[in-house]
Amino acid sequence: QVQLVESGGGLVQPGGSLRLSCVVSGSISSINDMDWYRQAPGKERELVASITSGGTTSYADSVKGRFTISRDDAKKTLYLQMNSLKPEDTAVYLCNADIRRILTIKTYWGTGTLVTVSS
Repeated sequence: QVQLVESGGGLVQPGGSLRLSCVVSGSISSINDMDWYRQAPGKERELVASITSGGTTSYADSVKGRFTISRDDAKKTLYLQMNSLKPEDTAVYLCNADIRRILTIKTYWGTGTLVTVSS
């Protein structure tokens, strides 16, 4: 059974930083693209950042220059370094990954970690 588990969320003041992690567990062959999404109360889920298996990254305009996505395939872990946090960054942050198991590729989701930016 493949699982993605996020951690690192919490309450932080505006201007502060947090580092989110997403660990993949279970028997897998490889991990392709990985993403961070977020969903604020009453809003649609939004793609925040993506990273390919080759390390190419992309970001939503709202987080460019403040957030950095990275991955450690040896640890099967995805990261999101968030700096200069703003109240509008408050949301549940979820990771997803396209994972190969033998001959099939499937997208898996974590359950999310809550980030609250408030003074």
